[in-house]
Amino acid sequence: MSETTALQKAAMRRLMLARRETQNPLLGQDLAKHVLASGIIPSNAVVGGFFPMRGEIDILPLLHALHARGQHLALPETPPPGQALIFRSWTPSTHMLPGRYKTQHPDTLAITPNFLLIPLLAFDANGNRLGYGGGYYDRTLAALPDAFRLGCAYAVQAMERIPTEPTDLPLHAIATEAGLTRLIQG
Repeated sequence: MSETTALQKAAMRRLMLARRETQNPLLGQDLAKHVLASGIIPSNAVVGGFFPMRGEIDILPLLHALHARGQHLALPETPPPGQALIFRSWTPSTHMLPGRYKTQHPDTLAITPNFLLIPLLAFDANGNRLGYGGGYYDRTLAALPDAFRLGCAYAVQAMERIPTEPTDLPLHAIATEAGLTRLIQG
């Protein structure tokens, strides 16, 4: 990554973290309604989600609704830096273990999701996403290139353009409290 791109991304991260702090995580209830109404998640998909933290939109209403309809769910374990996330089977009653960076993960077997709910700091209309800079989701998406990629965010996290690298995989769709937008076929 060029120094200019790195500086652009760092400035965007600061801006989007501040913008996200103004949002109510409970808007995740609206996000859940839009995702469920869209029918975008196949009933046979293994859905890799995330536990919201640091002001991320709360997708727990979506995860609970998916569990209620019998969807197979997984949440990530954060491995040592430089590795892809490890997804572990999850239900609302699953025992959780403490993880890196104040995360938690299921105390269950690892499974491979084929549909990912992805947290992010910013997104653009081309499906590009700005993450936190640790590369966990970049490595995870590279390891699961055929998985459907649904970004989960607040509508205010939209930006005109996100700088990208040749290895960046775009999102197939974005879900926010305002609706769901399909960006690329997948």
